Amino acid sequence: MKPYVYIGHPIEKETEAYIAKHCHYKIWNEENEKVPEVVLKQELKHADGAMLTATKVTDEIVRDANQLKVISTVSVGYDQFDVDVLSKHGIYGTHTPYVLDDTVADLIFGILLSASRRIGELHHYVKKGKWTIEPDSAFYGQDVHHKTLGIVGMGRIGEKIVRRAKLGFEMDIVYHNRSRKPEIEEQYDVSYVELEELLKTADFVLLMVPLTDETVKLIGANELSLMKSTAVLINGARGPVIDEGALVQALKNKDIFSAALDVFETEPLPSDHPFLQLDNVTLTPHIGSATLATTRAMEMRAAENVVQGALGNVPRDVIPELKSRNRV
Repeated sequence: MKPYVYIGHPIEKETEAYIAKHCHYKIWNEENEKVPEVVLKQELKHADGAMLTATKVTDEIVRDANQLKVISTVSVGYDQFDVDVLSKHGIYGTHTPYVLDDTVADLIFGILLSASRRIGELHHYVKKGKWTIEPDSAFYGQDVHHKTLGIVGMGRIGEKIVRRAKLGFEMDIVYHNRSRKPEIEEQYDVSYVELEELLKTADFVLLMVPLTDETVKLIGANELSLMKSTAVLINGARGPVIDEGALVQALKNKDIFSAALDVFETEPLPSDHPFLQLDNVTLTPHIGSATLATTRAMEMRAAENVVQGALGNVPRDVIPELKSRNRV
């Protein structure tokens, strides 16, 4: 008998066809409405697996899901998972690493270039009909080539960014990470430094850390004060990694040159957020992996994970914390 899988968001027909080969399933197909908690809890009571990308997974959600083996998310981040809860109930939590690395690295460089050369700001300047003089110092931005890029969090995406920065823009690169990466240091002539030194010396500070208790508000007023007045801050990690109030003040006071943000403390960004009143910040709506090809590949990877788990096998992409607890 096929296992039963509950899918808490719309999926592509190709993904649905793959799941249908292996499992009975039901899909919550409302595009603009999250599955109600009462519906989700009822479905999970008799589910072997679930795909729950935008749902906070708590003890309340899975308490009565006695046959649930796996919860899969269509994302590389998994801060919506309560790892202790999954571990207690013996449920695999899976994500979709590797699939989106190049796509996110492309986006990071796009917003880095926009923030440094003021592309977004000057785009609106031209569209509003304000371009009435030849370019002068009012249009000046910052060079990217041959500058120093400081990466905080050297994971897989960080490695892709290193390659682009080093080979494409001949940048010097320093990084800070929980553990050193000797192979990257050797291959790309990258230097490991402490966070304080990185903040003081980098022309571009890129945040790519996971969201943990240790990284919440990793960058606040003190850290911003260490950065160069010509520096650009880029956040491709999670919104709470930055103290947004402190960043707003730093941008208003021109303590740093600019910022480029794809993630925020509250998403979608509130319509009255101070960021929206600032010219020296580039904002994108959490689109790191948002290309059709990559989104479809991530979704299929998530489907493969949920099918494997529902069938009683160990999924390919179990989140690291559960691996470290000998769940696999």
